[in-house]
Amino acid sequence: MEIEKNNRVNSLFEFYAPLLTKKQYHYLQLYYADDYSLGEIAEEFNVSRQAVYDNIKRTEKILEDYEQKLQLYQNFQVRNNATDRLLAYGQQHYAQDQQLMQLINELEQDEAD
Repeated sequence: MEIEKNNRVNSLFEFYAPLLTKKQYHYLQLYYADDYSLGEIAEEFNVSRQAVYDNIKRTEKILEDYEQKLQLYQNFQVRNNATDRLLAYGQQHYAQDQQLMQLINELEQDEAD
């Protein structure tokens, strides 16, 4: 469960990081991406562990609120799944059609960017 939560927060962070304050951004970056402990972050910013914890929890809620309103991550997942199904179908039924496969691959590449 914890890994799922970490993956979700990291994914939301990728989409909504530009909307966060510098402090929110740095705390989440250090905690989730760089695997710093609360104590290490507190020491780096000269604040209490509780202050770091509270900021991270508030920022997680902010990310979830952004996602609820904007649904960028959810829409990305839907498009990515549709592209995967299209690729599988194309490979199964139209593998010889090089132009179609190239177009599907371009679509898939656009999803990754």
